[in-house]
Amino acid sequence: MNDKPKVERPVFKLKDLARLLDCPLEGDGETEITGVASLDNAGPGDLVFVAEAKRLPALEASRASAAVIPQGESYSRIPVLRSAHPQLTFVRATELLFSPYRPAPGIHPTAVVSASARIGKNVAIGALSVIGDEAEIGDGTVIFPLVSIYPRVKIGSGSVIHSHVSIREDVRLGNRVILHSGVVIGADGYAYLQNPDGTHLKIPQKGTVVIEDDVEVGANSTIDRAALAETIVRRGTKIDNLVMIAHNVEIGAHTLLAGQVGIAGSTKVGDNVIMAGQVGVADHLKIGNKVIIAAKSGIGSNVPDGKFMAGLPPFEIHEWRKLWASFPRLYDLVKDFKRLKARVEELEKAMGKTPPDKTS
Repeated sequence: MNDKPKVERPVFKLKDLARLLDCPLEGDGETEITGVASLDNAGPGDLVFVAEAKRLPALEASRASAAVIPQGESYSRIPVLRSAHPQLTFVRATELLFSPYRPAPGIHPTAVVSASARIGKNVAIGALSVIGDEAEIGDGTVIFPLVSIYPRVKIGSGSVIHSHVSIREDVRLGNRVILHSGVVIGADGYAYLQNPDGTHLKIPQKGTVVIEDDVEVGANSTIDRAALAETIVRRGTKIDNLVMIAHNVEIGAHTLLAGQVGIAGSTKVGDNVIMAGQVGVADHLKIGNKVIIAAKSGIGSNVPDGKFMAGLPPFEIHEWRKLWASFPRLYDLVKDFKRLKARVEELEKAMGKTPPDKTS
């Protein structure tokens, strides 16, 4: 027989969820909640959320057993939890009702763990992973199969390192760090000097990478080691897939970097910055705190705190919007200009005036 193992799903009574989420409850508190879903895909036992009143009609058609709705809205067909921030409350409920797969603690027999490595309590090390000399793995950390951890790496507690991650020598990771598949931390920075004969001399990259607590790095992203000191990613920062962070860069706390962002060497990025997809940032710049940079923008100069930039070259967002609003009319404006210029020249000729020298 090929019976699949049963997956135990947590079951909460709605009154217990309300207590854990600190939300007022209206309706039957004995309702059992076994999962979360979108309005369209929900079924019996599912909890959904409605962020705005205009979505309440969609809730009418949903098969969900309960919903999180905004404060002040009226709804009685199914039990509801009221929240000032329905989506945030829904995410917290999801954390209670859903647990991503994690292997049980233990070292797989095909893993290679150096005798000098220090492995904490309740650590899971997957098949064919390699843990180098003098590496330190904190309590409760999960290392999936096919991970390569070089010598002297330090990883804090509660971290998750997914398959095909490579962490180079001397890199330091904090607690609760998540590295998704294909991430490379601590590869050499891109640094060369040209010799007189036109060949290139590699500059040794003897520094390291420091990633603080609660950082998440998306699949196939890379963070290069510093040339001499440290490339740093501060606490709480979230990095999307396919992001490139070059050597000696410093990323501030709680910053968000979306897919395909590239940050060149020695640039310093502040706290609570948001860079949308495919933003490029040149080297040796300073990006201030709470800066927002729109998708596909190219940043070639320093950006002060609090600015919202867009474009290449970048403009403040309100100027950029005005430019793009006029762009579709640009061709017609050029035609009108040429027509008016020709008319002025005709009038000047008729009045006996000499047209200006077009070569001057």
